[in-house]
Amino acid sequence: MPTVGVKRDLLFKALGRTYTDEEFDELCFEFGLELDEITSEKEIISREQGDNKAVGASDIILYKIDVPANRYDLLCLEGLVRGLQVFKNKSEHKKTQKHQTLVAIGTHDLDTISGPFTYTAKPPGDICFQPLNQTKEYTATQLMSLYKSDNHLKHYLPIIEDKPVYPIIYDSNGVVLSMPPIINGNHSRITLKTKNVFIECTATDVTKAKIVLDMMVTMFCEYCSQPFTKEKLSSDFINRKVGINESTERIAQLLTRMCLLSQATGVGDEIEVEIPPTRSDVIHACDIMEDAAIAYGFNNITRTTPRTYTVANQFPINKLTELLRQDLAAAGFTEALNFALCSQEDIADRLGKKISETRAAHISNPKTAEFQVARTTLLPGLLKTIAANRKMPLPLKLFEVSDVVLKDETKDVGARNSRRFCAVYYNKSPGFEVIHGLLDRTMQLLEVKPARGEGYHIQAADDSTFFPGRCAEIFVRGKSVGRLGVLHPDVINRFELTMPCSALEMDIEPFL
Repeated sequence: MPTVGVKRDLLFKALGRTYTDEEFDELCFEFGLELDEITSEKEIISREQGDNKAVGASDIILYKIDVPANRYDLLCLEGLVRGLQVFKNKSEHKKTQKHQTLVAIGTHDLDTISGPFTYTAKPPGDICFQPLNQTKEYTATQLMSLYKSDNHLKHYLPIIEDKPVYPIIYDSNGVVLSMPPIINGNHSRITLKTKNVFIECTATDVTKAKIVLDMMVTMFCEYCSQPFTKEKLSSDFINRKVGINESTERIAQLLTRMCLLSQATGVGDEIEVEIPPTRSDVIHACDIMEDAAIAYGFNNITRTTPRTYTVANQFPINKLTELLRQDLAAAGFTEALNFALCSQEDIADRLGKKISETRAAHISNPKTAEFQVARTTLLPGLLKTIAANRKMPLPLKLFEVSDVVLKDETKDVGARNSRRFCAVYYNKSPGFEVIHGLLDRTMQLLEVKPARGEGYHIQAADDSTFFPGRCAEIFVRGKSVGRLGVLHPDVINRFELTMPCSALEMDIEPFL
């Protein structure tokens, strides 16, 4: 969960009363938060950098509060105070009008600029303006050099520094508002005399831009002279889902305590709920039901015996997986657990295959080259594990029993999971007999006899991942379930390994 740090005395002043640490901890718990740490700036610096660095730092008490990841509205003092005050019935739910390396925010004195505003991009040499808190104009190129020594801004420079054009926002008179995400212009800076605030929000994701803009507008409204969407649901729905029996009016009160202004409509048990723009986490009636449960108090919900009696069992595939893991470990192999996502190169080029042959599900907008596709085989993960442990004593004997993802047009999502078993043997000699022996032991555990027809057998096969003439296909009851063999030297070299390696990979779902 994200953590927000607030000054204790400033928090208590805004709340209108003081609490002991224990009282505030209990309040946080009731509201669904957690008081994670009570500290100070001096204590933090002393702990992280030593006592000498902490000399002169502030002794003001800070509360570090863990906030649920979906409650963006609680990540600042104003939002936290409003939420707690409404929860404690000490503040009315205020209404406001909703305005139209991901999000950059700029705030400006609206009376110093005029719309409409233009968001465009220009070469850095063509951009010239007086940046915030500077006394002269600079080109964007000069600003990059200027801010390289700024401890705060230098971290943001790489976002646009190497781009041919930089983003820039102008008003109708050509006045520069900002060059996101680096710096605002000095012309529209906010002062103590500012009466009207203009908020600009730019982003690479329109959804996140709208969420952040909603947060900013709502937090600023705390200081406005006139300090949301509505949804209708039934009190019966909340009573059934939470396990309580409260009146429609009482549930409306509970929801209002959670900053969801609610009232009974008078039509049956219908409740009209007003959702403020700060609550972007509310996307379904179930989210409203959860808030009603928090306001009611989870500790106050009466324990009841479920009306339906069921007996829980493991999924057969998971039970088989657990049994196999134990016996494979007993056979002298060490289990590895690798990421389900990998690069295209891992499952294609490095294994001597084409990506089009792999039936891989691709990530539409991968954030890193290491996580481009869902893995279609467990082998690359084990080979990378060996590469990271080359200094360990030989032989290295690893296995993994996990899912791969394969495209499947017969499924509603276009892909399916398949549970695989993969093992590798890495030593000065290939050790094909070791891998073959592990296959025989696995079949013995699965109670499949070595025979054609109703048993299992292997037969020679060609596969670019394996050394020619050293690869076999595994058949169980006449159906191919996997392959084993000695890996091709080129495959071994592509994973930065230097010694022979044998491998086995097979589908275990046919054995259920």
